[in-house]
Amino acid sequence: MLKNHTAITQALLGTLLTWALTAAGAALVIIIRGKQRKLLDVSLGFAAGVMTAASYWSLLAPAIEMAAESKMYGAEGEYAFVPVAVGFLVGAAFVYGTDSPNVLLAMQSVGTKQRRKIIAKLKSDEDLDDDYDPLLNNVQIPGGKMYARVESTAIDGFYEQNSRRRQIPNINRSSESAEIGTVYEDPNNEVKNNQWRRILLLIVAITVHNIPEGLAVGVGFGAIGSSASATFENARNLAIGIGIQNFPEGLAVALPLQAAGISTLKSFWYGQLSGMVEPIAGVLGAAGVTLAAPALPYALAFAAGAMIYVVIDDIIPEAHQSGNGKLASWAAIVGFLVMMSLDVGLG
Repeated sequence: MLKNHTAITQALLGTLLTWALTAAGAALVIIIRGKQRKLLDVSLGFAAGVMTAASYWSLLAPAIEMAAESKMYGAEGEYAFVPVAVGFLVGAAFVYGTDSPNVLLAMQSVGTKQRRKIIAKLKSDEDLDDDYDPLLNNVQIPGGKMYARVESTAIDGFYEQNSRRRQIPNINRSSESAEIGTVYEDPNNEVKNNQWRRILLLIVAITVHNIPEGLAVGVGFGAIGSSASATFENARNLAIGIGIQNFPEGLAVALPLQAAGISTLKSFWYGQLSGMVEPIAGVLGAAGVTLAAPALPYALAFAAGAMIYVVIDDIIPEAHQSGNGKLASWAAIVGFLVMMSLDVGLG
């Protein structure tokens, strides 16, 4: 990042540094290994803390400050919350939109429909409670097959509900029971679908979070000389600070994947992949600084809304699902403190 280079080259070098530190964090999965659910929940809690802290100190606070200083939202910046609120809401809606099609497909799947038919049949044949679900109990299906619930301490799926089911065949194999037997293998497919849906949500959230950060680095270099505070040193420090903050974010993506049983190489790949968007955004930010600067409050708040939605809707509930809620909560506190310290200390 030499001073005599063009702004675009400086932005490219700066964002390549931020990506490299993201990859370095993701590479820790080579050293940190584990297959137990406890490790997964702790890493999810840590990711939630990192994402929550980054949403405020790296995104929302700068967005409000930029909007206030622009004088576009009141002489004293009294309406600076408007672009931030709009961007935050749109970011949350964006992640909700990416999640909804998967939910609809799952609800319309053959397995889901047949499962409801089975529950209705059981309730009509036997005196069962309204909230009875054969997937949560050992049950003899009319027609001759027994399905048992088998506890598992290892992680069988990223978002499996601490149990898996196995089929115990019986002698009587009528056509009805064969049809029913097929049904009880479908929930495992739904588990796999949920696994990848939520893994992708985590990756999408942090990737979206990295886009405005890369844009900010590019704008920082592109704006050098436009004001007293727009200096090469400040732009360089911003790139270094964002890069250091990206280190735990790379780990926050890769560690849950590795703990869930994804291969170490794939976990590293997805972890570093979340930072690859920063060089692209940085170059675009430097090239179009006059357009990017006014849009930054919206972009930063957009990323914050996306991250907070994923934290609240997916990561925290999942981390508390298997009895490791306290550990996950403390891991979230630690993750929050780590990211807060990096943001404030390097701010």
